[in-house]
Amino acid sequence: MNAIEEAVGGAGRPAPEDGNAPPHGYTENKDAYLRRLKRIEGQVRGIARMVDEDKYCIDILTQVAAVTKALHAVSLGLVEEHIGHCVVGAASEPDPQVRAEAIDAKVKEAADAIGRLLR
Repeated sequence: MNAIEEAVGGAGRPAPEDGNAPPHGYTENKDAYLRRLKRIEGQVRGIARMVDEDKYCIDILTQVAAVTKALHAVSLGLVEEHIGHCVVGAASEPDPQVRAEAIDAKVKEAADAIGRLLR
């Protein structure tokens, strides 16, 4: 299982047969991402309930760590999708000048996103 499959909890949908790329790299795994994010949303509501019920602080912190790890997994999957779809797509641009600029822009987007995740 690759990072995307781990992040979204499944293999996702197969690639389109007609060669038309989806508008975003994650589009083919959108349903799996949404399921995972709904699960995370439920975990966050559970944490709020724990605080409301005055649960032990270490138990709450354990749940916060689990949600953080789950969000990181989704983030890693999205970064991988961006590189595999958007950066690779930019590399297929026929005009060499446009291709170089497009690749630089997409790689910078990925690097900036990774930088935000590491803060």
